[in-house]
Amino acid sequence: MDPIANFLTSLRNAYLARKQQVAVPHSRIKAQLAGLLADAGFVDKVKVEGEVPHKKIIISLAYYDQLPALTKVRRMSKPSVRVYAKAGQIPLALSGRGLTILSTSKGLMTDRTARKAGLGGEIICQIW
Repeated sequence: MDPIANFLTSLRNAYLARKQQVAVPHSRIKAQLAGLLADAGFVDKVKVEGEVPHKKIIISLAYYDQLPALTKVRRMSKPSVRVYAKAGQIPLALSGRGLTILSTSKGLMTDRTARKAGLGGEIICQIW
């Protein structure tokens, strides 16, 4: 019953099925996570639709030369085992080619942004 893991699994499955869009239930953290993925180029567009009880996040998926932009997702911190890192100890995803997403005191950030700001936090996931 991990909503973030369900969100990441929905994205991975949509890419494997070669879908153009995927719709997931809305929450603030999922919307921020989708925004970070759009900024990094792993998804094309993110749009929120609907009213409060039935809000959905519509994500347009990105493909480059018929290949999915997102190939691997690893959920690091889980509800049963939380994983934290200081600013200097944030792990690189795929030797720096991927993206590590952290939950910091200033909100969700990528690993590069968190290192620049000198912030550590809970490691949400790694994506490449």
